[in-house]
Amino acid sequence: MPEPYVPPASGVELAETESIASAVPRSHLSFRDLLSEATVALTARPARTLLTALGTILGVAALVATLGLAKTAGNQIVSRFDELEATSVIVRPPQDRGQDPRGQNQQQVSSIPWDAGDRLQRLNGVVAAGTKSDVSVGNALARSVPLIDPLGQSEFQIPVIAVSPGLFGAVRTELATGRVFDDGHNQRGDNVAVLGPGAARRLNVTRVDNSPAIFIGDTTLAVVGIIEDVAREPELLNAIIIPDGFARQRFALEAPAEVQVEVQIGAAELIGGQAAVALSPNDPTQLRVSLPPSPRQVRSSVESDVNALFLVLGGVSLLVGAIGIANVTLVSVLERTGEIGLRRALGATRRHVAAQFLFESAALGALAGLLGTSLGILTVVAVSANREWTPVLDAWLPFVAPVIGAAIGLLAGTYPAWKASATEPIAALRATG
Repeated sequence: MPEPYVPPASGVELAETESIASAVPRSHLSFRDLLSEATVALTARPARTLLTALGTILGVAALVATLGLAKTAGNQIVSRFDELEATSVIVRPPQDRGQDPRGQNQQQVSSIPWDAGDRLQRLNGVVAAGTKSDVSVGNALARSVPLIDPLGQSEFQIPVIAVSPGLFGAVRTELATGRVFDDGHNQRGDNVAVLGPGAARRLNVTRVDNSPAIFIGDTTLAVVGIIEDVAREPELLNAIIIPDGFARQRFALEAPAEVQVEVQIGAAELIGGQAAVALSPNDPTQLRVSLPPSPRQVRSSVESDVNALFLVLGGVSLLVGAIGIANVTLVSVLERTGEIGLRRALGATRRHVAAQFLFESAALGALAGLLGTSLGILTVVAVSANREWTPVLDAWLPFVAPVIGAAIGLLAGTYPAWKASATEPIAALRATG
């Protein structure tokens, strides 16, 4: 059927319509109005608001705690590195020992002199220095009884290491009982030994006040001390340690295998450049000096590993939080259909409705970001206090983390806000009528 004819409006009618439109005030929504509406919406159901923000809170807290703990742990490890690894310099021959046809380690002659420890201790910055060599005893087994057990139940294959007295200071030896041998024992080639805790347990030696003796094959050694722990060279903990002088006489040790040097903090590079010249002035290239890696590299490596591990967890938590905000915001749009329809009927534009819901979700994300930042900082402080560390946190992190929460809330509320702005006033009023 043809549409009915509608006569055009006269000039008088158009003028009346324009006057009525000009009399109706234009709709506007200020920031103050947005803040007021968001406050009412978030405080109307505080329990639901808290549960909605929980995912974002945990995500931001994980993010802040991860970055803070990574920074704190990195500084802590670097400080310990400075105390131990950064003060260690090792001097070795340029080539490792080979093997003879029978598979035994060869006692390769190196250019390290027997008085290497004394030479290096003359250098400014050296705290302690001593030589160390693995001793080949063939098939000889260690025991703590003079008679050879035919069943072999009291005999053990225990590593034998020859050292100079200065090595005990260079590796920061802690004694459980007794003493370590001195320069007199070393120069005379006395048959004495210091046991690591592992070797002492296997040989059933627990005290030295009764002058116990151990045997390596047919060689007798008087035990003068038992080690509790060492900061460096952990192989000493399971070994029988004898003087260089005795190893030269009894086991034909021809030269030290390496020199362990403890230096003052900051002197490693200086000593590294001087050590080879001090030990082999005619040909310093005959020696290889190992210096500790840079503390900055260790710090960056630690922070990178920790961040890579925990930032994934923080990202997952943030994603869960964003989904929660989006879900609850969408439910809120459905619950408030009548309100949306009434606002549209009273003159609110699509932009105003979208801005209202975006602001609510962003405010919820910002609130979650603030709470998560506080929780993350408290976590860093609590862990640091428990471990007796100094908490370290980047200055920008407490300010950026709430912004991240607000951004997550803003992104999560994009679709619900669009959904709300697309609601037609008549349809909304009918749905609630």
